[in-house]
Order: sequence, then structure tokens, then C-alpha cells
Amino acid sequence: MKITLNRINEDFLFECTNTQGNSILLDNTSQPGAKGVSPMESVLMAVAGCSGIDVVSILKKQRQEITDFKAEVEGERIPVDDAKPFKSITVKFFLEGNVDPKKALKASELSFEKYCSVSKTLEPNVEIHYEVFVNGDKVE
Repeated sequence: MKITLNRINEDFLFECTNTQGNSILLDNTSQPGAKGVSPMESVLMAVAGCSGIDVVSILKKQRQEITDFKAEVEGERIPVDDAKPFKSITVKFFLEGNVDPKKALKASELSFEKYCSVSKTLEPNVEIHYEVFVNGDKVE
């Protein structure tokens, strides 16, 4: 796996591109007019994307009919010397469709405990919590 980063303006805007030519823009979002996401926001996006792929894949194999899938991810940061790494991350999955709530919860559990490489990379330094909602109802 390889990523290239190129600076594309006179400030902090960078384009990160993978070997297939797909790219995202990273920027210093504390500056006005930022045109990309911050590197820390990209970490939250990576957690959402990685676990989202897992959950959808698991549920598709179980023939669950997902008509809509969204995730919200929030990260809590703490000061450590001059840096502010994540202390905890909370992921909320929102699924719509003919989906068994227990299967959705189990798929989420499997993602975070077994499959999601991004969340596994962040362990044990970051606590990751998740919640699952199916058709508007929280799954317990």
C-alpha cells in the first residue's frame, strides 16, 4: 500500500493519491477557506469507512436488505505534550430497510472486535465505542 502527497497551493492544501489514482484533499482546517479535511478528520472518516464496509458486507452475506446506511463519528481528543491525539471515538450506525437488529448489532461487533483494520491500528490507545440504530430505533 502506498500513498503520495502533493502540496497544491502556497499554504497547507495537499492532495493524497493512492496507486489507483483516487485522491482526497487534506488541509489545515483551522485556517479560513480550507478546501480539504483535516488529517484528524480523515482518521474519523477512515474508521467510518472501514467499519461501514465490514458491516454492509456482513449483512449482505446474511441477505439483509439495506435501503440506507449512514454513520456519524465523533472523536474526543486530549492534549499530550504538543499534540492532541484521540482519546476515544464513538461511531453511530444508522441502517434502514429489512434488517434484523440483532444481526446489525453483531455485524458491528464483529467489525470492531475482529475485522476493521483502522480501529485495530488505533488500539489500545483509543477507546472505540459504537451504537447501532435500525429503522430509527437504537439496538440494545
